[in-house]
Amino acid sequence: MKEPTRKPSSFDQNIKDMTPEAALEKQIELYRAMTPEQRLNIALGLHELSCEVAREGIRYQHPQANDAEVERLLRTRIALSREL
Repeated sequence: MKEPTRKPSSFDQNIKDMTPEAALEKQIELYRAMTPEQRLNIALGLHELSCEVAREGIRYQHPQANDAEVERLLRTRIALSREL
């Protein structure tokens, strides 16, 4: 099914024209405007996303691993990363 065509918004154009440095400044500005709870929710979401990506990598490397083994290997990877 074809998606409906939408007109580009001014937001779309602003993003296209933005340099990486300007994007970073805008992101920092938005984070500073958030409450601590909002920033914590973002951090926790990013942590869970990174764990899911790592779990998928573990499942790819160890297709025979059950869920408990995947979690054990994930905890091992996290512990090793703390030593670096």
